Amino acid sequence: MRRRRQQSLKCLTNKMSRPAVCQIVGYKNSGKTTLICDLIPLLRQRGCSVAVIKHDGHEFEIDHEGTDTWKQRKAGASAVAITSGVRTSVIQERGRSLEELIESFADYDFVLVEGFKQERYPKIVLIRSEVDLILLNGTSNIIAMAVWESIQDHPSLLQNPGIRRFDINDKTEIASFLWQQRSYFQNFNI
Repeated sequence: MRRRRQQSLKCLTNKMSRPAVCQIVGYKNSGKTTLICDLIPLLRQRGCSVAVIKHDGHEFEIDHEGTDTWKQRKAGASAVAITSGVRTSVIQERGRSLEELIESFADYDFVLVEGFKQERYPKIVLIRSEVDLILLNGTSNIIAMAVWESIQDHPSLLQNPGIRRFDINDKTEIASFLWQQRSYFQNFNI
């Protein structure tokens, strides 16, 4: 119990004025959401608060027909918010840049970003098949890769000795890496 409390205090006392931001990128069905969902509790065990920003290339709908906020948006509101003692949701009829979203999550210790391949934050690239190898050359600021077993021995993976390599199932190792690199993620200059 005492060790966990000390770890919790570490995350909070090491926090500077901005969160540690790391992008998790890969093609569709490469395991991005699964990896992020596995990393969240591991970082929380260290006392860190975690926010997630997910990129969606399509128009998505989180509000459902018939709700009050849906009715208010359909009436012409450009933004609606609903809040309770434990949850707040804001729906805006406009897109926002990744940088703006990260700024709005400045009070969190970590911001894990799913997608946004072309942004310049540090990235963990997920490699599931040979098609995914193109990401190693066409993506900036790769600090690590999480590789599926079926492609572990591909020669192209050996051509990137400066990039940390994990098995996709090594969630604990990846979370430890994020923890160890948190200062770098906080101070990364884009």
